[in-house]
Amino acid sequence: MSNHSPLPNESIGQSGSETDHLSGYRRLVHSLKGPAQFLSFWIAITLPFVHLPLLAQGLGDRRITVAFLALLTVNVLALYVGHGHNRE
Repeated sequence: MSNHSPLPNESIGQSGSETDHLSGYRRLVHSLKGPAQFLSFWIAITLPFVHLPLLAQGLGDRRITVAFLALLTVNVLALYVGHGHNRE
């Protein structure tokens, strides 16, 4: 029988410098998470207003269709990243 703990023991297998490096990385990610979610949230809100003129012009031209699909992709990514904004 093995005594596996459900909680990881990060002190085993990592030296002090690796732990410091991971801690700094986590702090950086945590400090950028809020602004990234804020910006993505508002991009997701405002980007559909850019879609309207493209749709009104029609998607017959290949460049307009590619631009519309690129903006739609950016909008979906912004929705995914910004969906947690202002939730606690």
